[in-house]
Amino acid sequence: METINNLITQVKTNALYVGSFLLIIAGLFVCSVVAERIIRSKKGITDKTSAARRAASVGLLSAISAALMLIELPMPFAPSFYKLDLSELPVMIGAYAFGPSVGVLIEFIKIILKLFMKGTSTAFVGELANFAVGASFVIPAATLYYAGRTKKNAIKSCVLGTICITMFGTAFNAVYLLPAFAKLYGMPLESILDLGAKVNPLAGNNIVTFVLACVAPLNLIKGAVISLLTLLVYKRISPVLKGAGIGADLVTRKNEKAEEN
Repeated sequence: METINNLITQVKTNALYVGSFLLIIAGLFVCSVVAERIIRSKKGITDKTSAARRAASVGLLSAISAALMLIELPMPFAPSFYKLDLSELPVMIGAYAFGPSVGVLIEFIKIILKLFMKGTSTAFVGELANFAVGASFVIPAATLYYAGRTKKNAIKSCVLGTICITMFGTAFNAVYLLPAFAKLYGMPLESILDLGAKVNPLAGNNIVTFVLACVAPLNLIKGAVISLLTLLVYKRISPVLKGAGIGADLVTRKNEKAEEN
């Protein structure tokens, strides 16, 4: 109850920021829906998964993703506030199964669940970072895969997603996140850069070398790990998400195999 009360207080205090956060989420969701509709009309794609089945899958994947978000691994080449988590894995599985708009939805629900479980210690800056960087990976990867569900396209989509998360995550940190964190904690940006230089000499003493030495490798590793795990487990999980029993699982596998050939 205390966590919820603190969260409500944080929302009231940062109402303008929360509003802009929600606008970003809405914009990404609309873009992904438009992309899906364009692809469907061109490819003649139909999804026979029931609404109840889809909703249950979204809820399950969101809960798993929120739990994974709480498990963070420190990286030896970056300051302690940069950590690796695997919360994008369930998001990718959902986006591959149902389309990029569902990926954005799972990403959003994941953040909401995390806030209710743990609250925010960064006035929502950290949550926006996690959502935006995660979306920069999931949306392009899932959109490419949605346009052609083949093994080759799955590999291409993972490569694209890894490139996007590395480039966007690095630029987003330099342009917005690091200055925002410096302002939030009332400390000079140089002090944050010094933290990077202490653990990674390549970080230097300017923001460009910092993000290239600390942030880019983190996002590259995250993209590569999530991609590998997605390629390994997606085909085993997707029939369960889309089907309704053994018979439906067999039909789903047969249809997906036909799409690959």
